[in-house]
Amino acid sequence: MEQIKLRGIKKSYGKEMAVQDVDLTVNPGDFLTILGPSGCGKTTLLRAIAGLEEPDEGEIQFGDRIVFSRKQGVIIPPENRNVGFIFQSYALWPHMTVEQNVTLALKEKKLSSAEVESRLKNSLEMVQLETYRKRYPSELSGGQQQRVAVSRLIALQSKILLMDEPLSNLDAKLRTEMRAELKRLHRELEATTVYVTHDQTEALTLSDIVVVMNKGLVMQSGTPYDIYHHPDNIFVAEFIGDPQNNFFKGQIVEKNGQLHLDCQEIVFPMKNRYSSNSRKVIATVRPENINVSFQEQKDWFKVTLKSVQPTGANTILQVKLGTTKITLLQPEFIRMKLGEPLWVSFDPESLNFFDEETGKNLHL
Repeated sequence: MEQIKLRGIKKSYGKEMAVQDVDLTVNPGDFLTILGPSGCGKTTLLRAIAGLEEPDEGEIQFGDRIVFSRKQGVIIPPENRNVGFIFQSYALWPHMTVEQNVTLALKEKKLSSAEVESRLKNSLEMVQLETYRKRYPSELSGGQQQRVAVSRLIALQSKILLMDEPLSNLDAKLRTEMRAELKRLHRELEATTVYVTHDQTEALTLSDIVVVMNKGLVMQSGTPYDIYHHPDNIFVAEFIGDPQNNFFKGQIVEKNGQLHLDCQEIVFPMKNRYSSNSRKVIATVRPENINVSFQEQKDWFKVTLKSVQPTGANTILQVKLGTTKITLLQPEFIRMKLGEPLWVSFDPESLNFFDEETGKNLHL
């Protein structure tokens, strides 16, 4: 296991800044996911770690070894960085069998025949493709082709694994299966892994650490729990979560020595650690964190049901409180008639408050 350190990484293409002054540390053995929308710089950053892109500025270090430094003039080529890489397209040679695809890089390293065979056998067993070694990629399903790419990665025995949206070409069922496989393999291989995706489900289920990027900048780095429950800024609060967070604009007021956020139709209690009684603020709350009752409750808000969207295990409810739209997420398959009344309440502990002007979380 090796630590990866990035310091001051910048990369531009002409006038377009792809990565802006990124500092990042991946601890040995961690599974770190870089998450963000298309064009945010996540793949550029991954390719810089692999040596496939040359940053304009900054330094990249694997353990005690500097593999890139613009200041020191150090540029270690990809083949000498000892990293394993899975591309979105799998990058399998169509004229080669599974066995040949997996062992090509091993033979280029001039390993003995016995070592090559041992690594091939072990890697195919780990992805359950032992009986497919003589087949060609065209004779395999998409999921099996993905397993061949993973097998090739295992056979290299790299201390650092880099994955660029490896599951994006698979259907939903296969993605779920392969997520479980990748998590198991990461644990068994004890490698430091950097994974790139735009799929937040992958990021939240696979990762020890999630790095959210936007427009070349790191917006937040933290555990999946913190990223989901305590977003640092409005961008992260909007990007993470399906269904999306509820947003309520208001102004901080003081009533009886207690701070509240007055959103006209809803007033949220706030902890007194939040400062300023005139700042415009946005409150957010996750749809699943809103308390719902199908019977009238004292001091709860009465809302009207406008939409019912069963998803199987859960149901998304869209309701209105006056002109305020609210999204609720309830367990189980719920059947209700539109226009029916519901009652909701908000747990202060589940609320986040953001400065409307800066977009920053007020608890920071």
